[in-house]
Amino acid sequence: MGNISIVIGSWGSYNECNERALGSNWLDLSDYSDWDEIVEELKKQGFELDGIDEELFIQDVEGINDSSTNWDYVNPQQLFETLLESGILDDDYKYNVFEAYLEVNSFSDWENRVDSRGSRWDDDIYLYRDRDMEEVAYDLMHECYEIPDYLENYIDYSSYARDLSYGGFHETSKGVIEIR
Repeated sequence: MGNISIVIGSWGSYNECNERALGSNWLDLSDYSDWDEIVEELKKQGFELDGIDEELFIQDVEGINDSSTNWDYVNPQQLFETLLESGILDDDYKYNVFEAYLEVNSFSDWENRVDSRGSRWDDDIYLYRDRDMEEVAYDLMHECYEIPDYLENYIDYSSYARDLSYGGFHETSKGVIEIR
């Protein structure tokens, strides 16, 4: 599943340099079904959410590879609710598409997709898992056309793969992602 974990801190504790300045324990977001469960966990860890710890921020993130985002200014509740709505916390395929998507676009682009499309944010995104561009070019050519054996040697799959990269296909560490 989407293994996304965060450490939540509070500006009040941070500014007071008290024992909670280092934030919460790591919270695996797939363990929670709504924000109220996270609030209860923070209270168990000693957070005073009606007092000094009212203003929360994200101190650290694992499972979201986007170095362009300053997580200190992302609202933890909003992040959790967006991740929950997107479906990536409980769907391996969506999580893999999410990871590949972040290799070619920013987290805020992804967030905008979820805001406008909800759990269907990935309807026009396809992940050819563990495939490179040439393999995808070969597969697409053979899916679309019946190619006789005698013509096979004349097809330049590397050129077709290059052309795919101009039309919304991107090679990522997860495979090739197509964003339409």
